[in-house]
Amino acid sequence: MANIKSAKKRILVAETRAARNKAIRSKVKTVVKKVEAAIAAGDKAAAQAALLVATSEIDKACSKGVFHKNTASRKVSRLSKAVSSMA
Repeated sequence: MANIKSAKKRILVAETRAARNKAIRSKVKTVVKKVEAAIAAGDKAAAQAALLVATSEIDKACSKGVFHKNTASRKVSRLSKAVSSMA
């Protein structure tokens, strides 16, 4: 355990940020799964609605620094491609 006050604070701040990042990543995974489930079910309207929500959440995660911008862009691109290629 750290003895110096600044080191103790860094530990607390790191834990707080890690928890926040984990929650945001979890939320993104959940909305992506919803899009993929709608695609698997063949429901194009639901997939498009879920895609809007997923895109928004991924962009929020990117703006908060949880995802790199290229990673966020790649995730959105793959999801939108999958939705648009539905029959």
